[in-house]
Amino acid sequence: MRDLDLLIDAARTAGDIAKRYFNAAPEVWEKSGGQGPVTEADLHVNRQLEADLQAARPDYGWLSEETEDGKARQKTDRQFIVDPIDGTRAFIEGSRDWAHSLAVVENGRPVAAVVYLPIRDALYAAALGEGATLNGVTLTAQSDKPMSDATLLTTKPTVDPKHWRAGVPPFKRTFRSSLAFRLALVAEGRFDGMLTFRPTWEWDVAAGALIVDEAGGKATTKDGHAPQFNNDHPQINGMVAAGGIHDQIIAALA
Repeated sequence: MRDLDLLIDAARTAGDIAKRYFNAAPEVWEKSGGQGPVTEADLHVNRQLEADLQAARPDYGWLSEETEDGKARQKTDRQFIVDPIDGTRAFIEGSRDWAHSLAVVENGRPVAAVVYLPIRDALYAAALGEGATLNGVTLTAQSDKPMSDATLLTTKPTVDPKHWRAGVPPFKRTFRSSLAFRLALVAEGRFDGMLTFRPTWEWDVAAGALIVDEAGGKATTKDGHAPQFNNDHPQINGMVAAGGIHDQIIAALA
């Protein structure tokens, strides 16, 4: 079985588990250090994904938001990078906009990726050099357009003038709580781009970054560099993902 097919099967199993807890008052805990909530659904999905994926690829490393990082992954040639539920707050609130985010990384670069939204039955997938799809239909990111006509997925702090070279460009701003879903929507061409300037956990964006790239867009750190994954500290320097306006966004940043 190809890595991508393995991720697709695992994501669908994860969705079946998560739906049992959705809108069913799952137990919720607050993580230490202000890292946000985690539910029993996150933990159940994480256990299942780790068991299934590591059984199929025991030589791959493992990095997940809900598994303590022992750094053994850095001695492996390939790694799974997983967020069992990206958008846990949305999950708790009963929104449909949470996702399972699964990637395989080799030499710091994603080579297979799935972002799956079970309640929407939307499965975004990509393999390096093979394009990106939504439920089997090929995706194409938005082509060039002026920033003044663009709609970007991002949070309110992003429009603080301190982040911009010559004032905030006149783009429209909207939001989805899951970073993985934001990236997938850019790949789908429904939005022109997404921005996050905070240090960004690898498990939130590894899968979505490949899906954007394979849809003909570009996903980079906020300084315009290709993101490198499987770092000792698993964060990257923000993310800017877009179709044709990607370089315009990078040029406008302070």
